[in-house]
Amino acid sequence: MKWEAKIKTHRGIKWIAVYFEKNLELNARIKKIEGARWSATHQVWLVPITPENLMRFKFNTLQPSEVVIKKVDAFTRWMRSRRYSENTISTYVDALRSFLKFYPDKTIEDLTNADIINYNNDYILKNDLSASYQNQAVNALKLFFRTVQNTSIDVDEIHRPKRAKRLPNVLSKEEVKELLNCLQNTKHRTMLSLIYACGLRRSELINLVPTDIDSKRHLLLIRNAKGKKDRITPLSEKMLTMLREYFKLYKPIKWLFEGDMKGEPYSERSLSNVLKQALEKTEIERPVSLHWLRHSYATHLLESGTDLRYIQELLGHKSSKTTEIYTHVSTKSIRNIKSPFDDL
Repeated sequence: MKWEAKIKTHRGIKWIAVYFEKNLELNARIKKIEGARWSATHQVWLVPITPENLMRFKFNTLQPSEVVIKKVDAFTRWMRSRRYSENTISTYVDALRSFLKFYPDKTIEDLTNADIINYNNDYILKNDLSASYQNQAVNALKLFFRTVQNTSIDVDEIHRPKRAKRLPNVLSKEEVKELLNCLQNTKHRTMLSLIYACGLRRSELINLVPTDIDSKRHLLLIRNAKGKKDRITPLSEKMLTMLREYFKLYKPIKWLFEGDMKGEPYSERSLSNVLKQALEKTEIERPVSLHWLRHSYATHLLESGTDLRYIQELLGHKSSKTTEIYTHVSTKSIRNIKSPFDDL
């Protein structure tokens, strides 16, 4: 006998709704369950939610919130076993929890693609959250529902938001020089200089160790960067000289750049504060971030004639399309274009 049981709300009360095709034997058995009633409105048998009935109809006896916690915990362990970065795990779990909390009365198995669309409209768009956040939520949901069994979600039908085509923010060489020269602290000047000199991400700088510097070959080794990839980038003699001066002064033990406590890495927040304090000493009024130095490095390389394929390798970009965006902010060719206005 085929039957299906779901949790259903009827007149403000939750019941176990039992669906089956007309069957006299099953009909008689359900009638004997204490509190069972027929709903003419829904054309279904409604049975009180009790531990016995939950077991009888093969429901998990955990409360919905407990089920969600266990599913999210299992998802976290699944990602960690596959060596996803802790930042990615944290981002995906936060996005997943936000989605699941939006439907407190639904089981994970009953969620559908329509629920994801409603979440996008009634939560993300309604609260004016960014397309970037929505894209992260899509990544999290796609990955999560691929690991969950007996779900109504069609992962391939989860759509992404249309991305805005924004150009990277870039400083001129003169602005970079002004920014770096205003720093009197050797450690601060060396950190920001190295980000620009090698096109580093903030996390890549913080995770450097002294042995990553190959002074004989004039190379910097960047280990376990984004996408779990290692890469190398050239170190100029000028940058090596600055690093040697820094090393003599600070004598780092474990990390190339350490915080106030020896053996502890420099914090991302402190690094951002270094940039903020430096900007206050310049005439630059734009809201510069550390990533602007990486964008500036790539753009200045392109303007000096470096092949785009080499820039892709130096930045650690997986796709050449990511690197090609710098062609839109390079002004070398644009400055040579003569406006027709000049011929008037």
